Order: sequence, then C-alpha cells, then structure tokens
Amino acid sequence: MPFSLAELRFRAADFARSHADWHDEKAQAQDFWRDLLDVFVPHARRRLRFEQRVKKADGAQGFIDAFWPGLLLGEQKSRGKNLDRAFAQAQDYLPGLPAHQLPRYVLVSDFARLRLDDLDAGTSVTFALAELPDQLHHFGFLTGYRPGGGAPRPEDPANAEAAELMAQLHDRLLADGYAGHPLEVLLVRLLFCCFAEDTAIFEKDEFRALLEEHTAPDGHDTGPRLTQLFETLDTPAPARPPALPPYLRSLPYVNGALFRETFRMPAFSAEARAQLIRATYFDWSRISPAVFGSLFQAIADPARRRTLGAHYTSEANILKVLDPLLLDGLRAELAAAATNRARLTGLQTRLAGLRLLDPACGCGNFLVVAYRELRLLEHAVLERLYEQERALGRNINLALWQQVRPQQVAGLELEEFAARIAEVALWLVDHQLNLALSARFEQVYRRLPLVGGAVLHHTNALTFPWETAWADGRGADYIVGNPPFVGQAYQSEEQKTAMARLFAGNPMARSLDLVAAWYLKGAQFVAAYPATRVGFVSTNSVTQGEQVAPLWGEILGRYKLHIQFAHRTFAWSNEARGNAAVYCVIIGYGADALPVRRLFDYATPRSAPQELQVGVINAYLVDGPEVVIANRSQPLANVPTLARGSMPTDGGNLILSDEEKAELVAQEPDAARFIRRYVGAQEFLHNESRWCLWLENITPTELRTMPRVAARVDAVRKFRLASKAPTTREFAKYPTLFRQSAQPKTDYLVVPLVSSENRQYVPIGFMPQEIVVSNLVGVIPAATPYLFGLLTSEMHMAWLRHICGRLKSDFRYSGLLIYNNYPFPVAPTPSQVAAVETAARAVLAARAQFPTETLATLYDPRLMPPALAAAHATLDRAVDRCYRPAPFATELARLEHLFERYQALTAPLLPVAAPARRKSA
Repeated sequence: MPFSLAELRFRAADFARSHADWHDEKAQAQDFWRDLLDVFVPHARRRLRFEQRVKKADGAQGFIDAFWPGLLLGEQKSRGKNLDRAFAQAQDYLPGLPAHQLPRYVLVSDFARLRLDDLDAGTSVTFALAELPDQLHHFGFLTGYRPGGGAPRPEDPANAEAAELMAQLHDRLLADGYAGHPLEVLLVRLLFCCFAEDTAIFEKDEFRALLEEHTAPDGHDTGPRLTQLFETLDTPAPARPPALPPYLRSLPYVNGALFRETFRMPAFSAEARAQLIRATYFDWSRISPAVFGSLFQAIADPARRRTLGAHYTSEANILKVLDPLLLDGLRAELAAAATNRARLTGLQTRLAGLRLLDPACGCGNFLVVAYRELRLLEHAVLERLYEQERALGRNINLALWQQVRPQQVAGLELEEFAARIAEVALWLVDHQLNLALSARFEQVYRRLPLVGGAVLHHTNALTFPWETAWADGRGADYIVGNPPFVGQAYQSEEQKTAMARLFAGNPMARSLDLVAAWYLKGAQFVAAYPATRVGFVSTNSVTQGEQVAPLWGEILGRYKLHIQFAHRTFAWSNEARGNAAVYCVIIGYGADALPVRRLFDYATPRSAPQELQVGVINAYLVDGPEVVIANRSQPLANVPTLARGSMPTDGGNLILSDEEKAELVAQEPDAARFIRRYVGAQEFLHNESRWCLWLENITPTELRTMPRVAARVDAVRKFRLASKAPTTREFAKYPTLFRQSAQPKTDYLVVPLVSSENRQYVPIGFMPQEIVVSNLVGVIPAATPYLFGLLTSEMHMAWLRHICGRLKSDFRYSGLLIYNNYPFPVAPTPSQVAAVETAARAVLAARAQFPTETLATLYDPRLMPPALAAAHATLDRAVDRCYRPAPFATELARLEHLFERYQALTAPLLPVAAPARRKSA
C-alpha cells in the first residue's frame, strides 16, 4: 500500500534533516539514493541498480549512478557541483539504453539540491533538499498520487463527493419517513462498511456484493439484511449461528460498540437501495478521516449542506496548533535520537504515554490529526529500530512493538451524532495507519475487533470535569481544539449561567464571548496539572477590546500562566467548495515561562506566517509586557477628555431629514433658528446631511407658536414614557432636550466610533460648535492641531488596531479603553510639538484640495490621493520622533514600544503588595 501524503511529508522532512550534511559523491552516493527512494516507495531500494554500465553518446563507457529501468535515471555529484552539467551527463547515457529501459525522469543532485526533469513533458524543477516536503507533488510517478488521483488530501474533492453520496442516501431515507437518531446511527454504520470493503477490513467489494446479490431490487428485504449484517459484525466468529450464510460467515468480528445498538431499520424503497449501492462504487479509501467527519455531519443539516465543506477545520490549520504545541518538540527528539536505541525506545514510550484532550471535539478533526501524527512519529521510530533488528537477523512483531493507541486521545462533544462520527473517524484513521505499517514492514497488521478506541464523551464541556475524561483521573498532557464562538448577545440562558459560574466574582466577564469559557477552564486545568499545555483556536475577539481584561486578567494574573506561542490574526479558511473564513488567532499557554516563545505573524490575513522568536507574548499577541488594559475613567496623559456625542433617545422625533427640515421651515419659519446640522459617523465620513431640533433655550411661548414642533416634542415625551428603562421614563419630564447632551461650547475634534478596518487611518477632523454631533462619534473639546496629529498618526492607529474591540470587523473606538489608556508622548520638546502641528496642518490642507470628496473616499486605501498620503507619511515621522529618534520598522515594533511606555506610565498606579507577615519565633 502506498504511503499517505501525511506520511510522505513526514518521511521527506526526516530524510532532509538526516541528510543535510552529506556531501561526498564517492562515499555517500548509494546510501543517499537508497534512502531518497525509500521516502516515496516502500522498499524501493530493492529496485535500484547502481553503477549500471552503458555506452555514452560518444561511444565511451559510462556508469549510471542510480537507475530504475523504464522510470528513473539518477546522477549524483558532490556538494556544490553544477547541476546543469550533471543533467547533460545523464542525457549522454540515454542513447545507449534499450528502448524498454528508457526512463521518463532524470533526477540529479549535489546532496544540497535536487533537479528533476520530466523528459516527456519537457519540464524541469530545481529545489533545495530542505524543500523536499513541499515538492512532493513532483514525485507522483513514484508515490502514485498524481493530479486527479486518489491522494487522501483534506481538500481533495473526493471528501465532498463522498459526503454528497451519503447526503443523497440520507435524503432518500428521510423522504421515506426514516429520521432522527436511528438514521444518524445507520449512516455511520454504512460509512464504516463502505470504507471497510475498500481498505481490507472486508474482502474487496464484499459489502457491495451482499447488497447486489442478496437483496431484492425493490428493496423490501434490504433493511432485514442489514440488520443481519450488523448482528454478524458484532458477534465473535465462534458464537455465530452454524447456519449463517457464507457471504456473512466470512465477515470479521468488528465490535467496538459500533453495531451493538438495536433499533428499527428503515423500509428501503428501490430508490434508496439503488442509492446505497451507488455509494459502494465510490473508492472510500480516498477519504481523509481528518476532515470527512465535518463533511459527514453536514449531511444531517440542510442549512450546513448548502456550503458543504465550508466549515471543517483544515489540516493545515490544525497543524498550526499541534506543531508548536507538541509535534515540533517530538520531531526534534526523533532527530536527536538518530539511531540511538535507548533514546528511540524512550521516545516510543513517551509517545505511547501522551494524552491529548479536545474539549470541543466536534467530529474529531483535531483528534484524528493529532493521533495520526503521533502514530507517524512512532512509525519512524519503529523503522529505525527495524533496521537494527534486521541487522541482527531478528524481525519486529508489530503486534508487540506498536504501542500508540487511539485511547490516548479523548474528546468532549455536546452533539451525540458528532461524537459518534468522531469515534468512527478515529477507527478509520487507525486502520489506515495500520495498513501503512503493514506495507512498510511487510506484515499483515490490523486491529480487530475494535476495542480500546478513543475516549469520547457526549456531554457539555462547560459542566463536565475535564480531569475525568479518562477513568483513571490522570489528566491530559495537552488540551487542544477549536471551541465554539457565540457572542455574548446570542448565548442561551444555559450558556450565560455557565459563564457566570465560571467567571464568578469577575464583573467585567459579562461582555465575554462563549469561547472564553474554554480558555478559562483550560487555565483551571493547568492550575491542577501544571505540566499540561493548552492550544486553542478562537476568533480574534479574545485579544481585542474589552474582552482582554476579564479573560487574560484571570489567565495571566490569577493563574499566573504564560502565553508560550501564538498565531496573530489570520483567515481560518479551507480549500473546500463554499470556502468560509473568519479571522482567528491561535494561542498556546501553560505554566512555564519559556525563555524563548514563538510568535507567528501574518503580513495579510491570508498570507503565509513568519515565525518570530520573542521573549514574551502578551494578551494582545505582542512581544511586550504581560499587561492587560481595562477601561479607564480619565486619560493617562494631560489631554482633554474624549466623550461621546449627544444621544437623543427620542424615537426619531427630534431628528430631521433634508425633506422634513424643508417642510417644517416652510410651515413654521420660526423653527429655522432652532434647527442645527446633526452629524454622526455616517454623516461625517460620507458628507451626508441630517438635522435636529436643538431646543435647549426655547421658551414655552415660542414652543406654543410652533404646533408642529410642539407635536414632535409631545411624541418624544410619549416615546420615553413607554420605555422599559426607568431612567428614560424619568427623562420624559424634559422632552425638549436630548436624553444625554455632550455638545461642546467650543470648536471640537470629531472621532468616528466605528470605522472600516481597511483604512490605514481613522479619519478625524475639526467641527464648529454650532454643529450637533450624535453619540456615534467621540468629541474632544478645545483640541489642538498637535492632538489631532497624534490621533491621526500611524502610531495611534497601531494602538487602536490591537487594543480596540470590533463591530463585525470594523474598528470600535472607545474613549475609556483606547484614548484614556493611550501612552501619549511624555514631555515632547517644543520643536517636536511644532513639527507635529506643522505636519497636521499639512494633512488638513491636503484634504482641502479635494472639497467635493468625502472623507470615506479620501481615506479609502485604494483611492487616497498622493498628496494626502504624503502628508500623512510626514506626520507619521514627526509623531514617531516624539517617542524616539529611531524610526519604527514594523507595526509590532511600534506596539512593543507603546506597551513598554504604558507599563512605565501605569506602574506607579498599581497597588503595592502588602508585606508578608513575620512568623512568630
């Protein structure tokens, strides 16, 4: 059996690491080629010929370094030699070969690099040895995985195709009146049977033959026959009835509780039987258990099925969690062990003892990939031990030597069907791995009956004690997963109750998303089991805005844990049809304050990550002090207060459109002097017009002379009286006034409280005091050009982008959180202030060059005029110099500096720990 792609990637990486220092053509060439071909094909070394004699094109005698007749010719050179010349030398051998031995491929190498040429296609590719794991697609002629072939990739359309086959059967049975739990269990069993006959659990096509040859075309006996099949699979061979038909007698004993439950079978129609038979013609060995579970789950949910394949967690993203959490360390141990028998057996023992818990396992995606990777590491250990045993004339008995078991992974899942699918998916991947092991060691190795499978609990993870996932209560070494995201406003009463219990005594926790509960329970688990490490995927909201303080104040402060690795915001997407993406982070944490921590940064949410080695990772995923920033009532610096604009709470009766204003003034001209322009974020950014009745100083006589205005005032009174809020009802006494008035008595600065994440700068600007602003903007009275410059700079934007909350994906500017906590420059020099003011006025002047354009258009990154962009760049440099002379090369560098400033500014404000009491002598 060919290696899976996951195995191939592992083998290629292991080969590249172990041969990284090889260089000598004469001494090392043959071993290099044997090991290289063994990466792709089990026991490929047996097919290679070395130093094959051949007449060259000029008639001279030549020797082919490595030759696989009819397929591949290899030419080896010492490190640093010219590969083009090596390829030319290889071509000289071709005329002297018999026609039936002519290779299609030529591979040349100098140990450090490889060049592969497809002589038929006329293509060539050259790459470094270290890049071999990423170049496997070029070696389909060895692996059997060609484009369009049967490689079990997560993004392989075969996964979605298989799920759709089952979806069609689901719909057919549902239309025939079969539904609910029995239908879900039946589909899981049928999936197993389809997979079993394509992967050597059953004889090839055994399930299909049972259906085609032993059930009637009209389907009337299909249900009873399936019942008989399932009973047989759950019965040991010695206990089966002697009269059992031969087509059932040959089936293996499966057990594993998969076929134990009894329930009424459906009455199959001819169409349902035909659909089931169609499903058996699909090659189920091609599916990837790592992702098929999520696709399969979507079968039962028509709403999900519309985007079938859109919501599974892709393998590449799962490995972003598993690699830094545990796999990279284990791979390093394997590399360090080399061929040392004691270290290899020690590593295998460690692998067999590890436990991993996913407390939101869904269909088991994380568990499947984690288990598979642990098994592949063990396979590599066994292969090295096998070489040593074979050299001593002994064989490895896989049943005795293979130790990693499915019961080392456990999952908690609220949905019963998903938990059942996870259980089957782990059986499937275990069997695939056993087949791979069988092929590698030329032994038949399968684990039947299915006993000791993964530990799956159908339960509520928020109320279930995680430490009891395994019966012995030993706990887990690693906790991983992608917990559900439910915003605070959308949580059920049960979820809110669980959150309140978990965060008891933390009044700020009311704003938290549901995923925070998993983070906190993970921290509580680590407090009980300090060696445990946790790695979760979640929406990036847990590192933004008001959620940071209540969550990370607990994890980093109360439980004294540390973020050990993290992926900053990226698009959590997949390659399936209906691709769905949300913006996520990955955070790994534990009790150890590692001296070096791994921070993965993304230039754009969809780009490849760049790894940074840092000393500390704080709650905002920045290399900076481990601080959390909470709402502050007053600014840290000596700057004017930022307040929300005025809120009418009027049912719309004090607000006027252009048409309403014109009509009112036409009917009551005296109303004109009580009407002011009214501006919110939308009007400010898009230059739209609205108006309001500003009646602060109106007299009763004036109001009586304007009945239409009086009618609006009366409507405000009635609206407020009908409110459920006592304070609003109380304010019905003042119907001529806005519910909350924050209108400045001077000109002021306007800050939109919601702004697009696509803008490099939040557009802010000055406004005359005559214009009334709504509560959708912030106002700063008596602001100076210097303050305007600071707030519209890249420095302030870096702070905003990483501290603010989000409305969908847009920035939410908060005076209490962003402005009041912002570390403004401390004691700038007069020349620095003057430089910022000059640059700020230049920004305003650049805007003024485009009087007909809106701020939304001017600050659209695709449309920003060069003059405005240049003015902002000058302003950014001037603001930067208020912080330090050297420029900031990256946004992360800005954030690191700002967090250091913030810590320095707030340190004197922190409470001083009480001195420890001396014990009495």
